[in-house]
Amino acid sequence: MSIRRLMSSAAPKLLLALALASGSLATPALAQAPTREISAAVEGVMPQVVAWRRDFHQHPELGFAETRTAAAVAEHLRSLGLEVRTEVGKTGVVGILRGGRPGRTVALRADMDALPVLEATGLPFASTATGTYQGQTVPVAHACGHDAHLAMLLGAATVLAGMREDLAGTVVFIFQPAEEGAPPGEPLGGAALMIAEGVLKDPAPEAIFGLHVVPGVPGTIFYRPQGFMAASDRVDIVIHGRQTHGAWPWKGIDVIAVTGQVIQTINTLTARTIDPTTTPTVFTIATLDAGVRYNIIPDQATLSGTLRTFDTAQRDDLVRRAEAAVDHVAAAYGATADFSIRQNAALVYNDEGLSAWLAPVLEEAAGTGKVNAATPPTTVAEDFSYFQREIPGVFYHLGASPDGVDPATSAPNHSPQFDVNEKVLVVGVRAHVFSALRFLER
Repeated sequence: MSIRRLMSSAAPKLLLALALASGSLATPALAQAPTREISAAVEGVMPQVVAWRRDFHQHPELGFAETRTAAAVAEHLRSLGLEVRTEVGKTGVVGILRGGRPGRTVALRADMDALPVLEATGLPFASTATGTYQGQTVPVAHACGHDAHLAMLLGAATVLAGMREDLAGTVVFIFQPAEEGAPPGEPLGGAALMIAEGVLKDPAPEAIFGLHVVPGVPGTIFYRPQGFMAASDRVDIVIHGRQTHGAWPWKGIDVIAVTGQVIQTINTLTARTIDPTTTPTVFTIATLDAGVRYNIIPDQATLSGTLRTFDTAQRDDLVRRAEAAVDHVAAAYGATADFSIRQNAALVYNDEGLSAWLAPVLEEAAGTGKVNAATPPTTVAEDFSYFQREIPGVFYHLGASPDGVDPATSAPNHSPQFDVNEKVLVVGVRAHVFSALRFLER
């Protein structure tokens, strides 16, 4: 139903008051869209939102392979009468909703990709899909909640499209691939590639909002201004030695021994040279590949890990010192080392002014007392950060733990048991809708 029709009886007096308050009888803006009617419209789309979430969950696709997902998104956006652009960043989809009156432009974003994870939720719509990752056939599952993100943003697009004639401005819906990072061989991940291909141009949004489901009290929203989620770098180290018999280690250069010292050195550098009270920093070596037989010391060991930081200068200094230390450790044993680092996501930095403005808007969506705009930073990462480098933006978390389960013990994102409490989907849809509406009404 049109918001103009919803307000027909009160509109004349309200518009006159607005005109007098502004000191002008020029054509005034419409009053703020009423919360109750918008919430009712959101409730009306929720059966479809739940159905979308379950369908996407059952048919997950890895980064830059989201062809079925992208086709379904584009088809629905076209059915709403939106201008639709496909293949923006390989499989990315953009929907543009132009309101009935001129005004500002705002963007809302959801990610589409799944993970190489074997699902163990036991859901009736659990994934049995497979995909190709690093040349191997792997199980694929929406173990991070992107299926819910997709469904909530499609629901918001449906509600906002129904209000098209009353919108003063434009809403850009960004459905992004490859948030989990660029697949091997790809130079850019989903957000960076979409930006490079013009997703923030024509029309150019003035601000962007996004959300992520995480363990938390169901339906609560939490975020913070400034640095919220860590910058994420992938680190790769290759140690080169000389192969020898396991019984004669002195006749070779033992890369296994070097590797142990390298891991210890990295752990010590992080724990003993960074003040954790000022800038949280995590440097983890997570994989080690070396050798093929129990009694042969190999000539090469390959390590990989992740670095999470909140300060660019500190990050650069730690990288410099880590590379030097790894080289020195290898040289002490007569080995050599190759050290490389690649950023997967920048620091998620929530614009301070926009963060303060958004808090009551999100409370309108979630309910009184259910929004925490001063939550501690988190060392997980998000490439939404690249959008924030271009335009002001706010990224927030939506608690989605099962009812009656302590969020501290509920399955985390990226685990085989991770699931989304479907009761919180309505909060996410409302948050998207109110964020866009209230921004256009500012």
